[in-house]
Amino acid sequence: DVKEFIGELHEKGIYVIGRISSFQDSYLVQLKPQFAVTDKVGNVWKDRKGISWLDVGAKPVWDYLVLIGDDAYSVGFDELNFDYIRFPSDGDMDNIKFPFSEGKKKSAALKEFFAFLDTTFHPKKIPISADLFGMTTSNNDDLGIGQILGDALIHFDFVAPMVYPSHYPPTFLGFPSPASKPYEVVKYAMDRAVIKSNMASTSPNKLRPWLQDFSIGKVSYTPEMVRAQIQATYDSGLNSWMLWNASNVYTKSALENASTTSR
Repeated sequence: DVKEFIGELHEKGIYVIGRISSFQDSYLVQLKPQFAVTDKVGNVWKDRKGISWLDVGAKPVWDYLVLIGDDAYSVGFDELNFDYIRFPSDGDMDNIKFPFSEGKKKSAALKEFFAFLDTTFHPKKIPISADLFGMTTSNNDDLGIGQILGDALIHFDFVAPMVYPSHYPPTFLGFPSPASKPYEVVKYAMDRAVIKSNMASTSPNKLRPWLQDFSIGKVSYTPEMVRAQIQATYDSGLNSWMLWNASNVYTKSALENASTTSR
């Protein structure tokens, strides 16, 4: 009853975003294995978690994602959020082949996809957003997955780098445990993102980072640590953010106090 549910959310003044898993889609791979990333002998390649991927360069997959997006918008979602818009990275990368992207630079293949979404959805007045790795804010390469922050900022209404402090490697910014430094990590990441936004001649307020409201590894996240990330986002001059917890359980006290920490 998604229409009814979205209607209830709209009655409460809630902006409803529909997340679309793009190139990590085992369901479509099962139906259309000809569009999958393969190993070097032509079998469907799987990452370390056993998940199969679609080739970024497969144009029929783009059309499929547009159909999903159009349908999602028709039932009431206010925005389409494209996740897993990247090449795979976690698995046997020495035994991988991209049948549709072979010979093309990964960032160029993704930029072409970004432009396709832009020219498809914006004439329909449908807002679109992109989820990117957090390191796209501070790295100058494509991280081996094709993602470049500036390329996304040009084509999307909002770009959401996943700047979860627990996902940064040890010694990042000289911290033995970046997870224990939520303010510092997010502030640095989003300061760099603002610089890249200005270089791309786009509004920094397109930046809407994913922040961490979960515990992983040795660091347990407290309401104060969640709020520290929110404050860091505001202190970078930005005006919006999103929280992520895979279990969909959020820290109420962090949200209740968020307004008191903003500028």
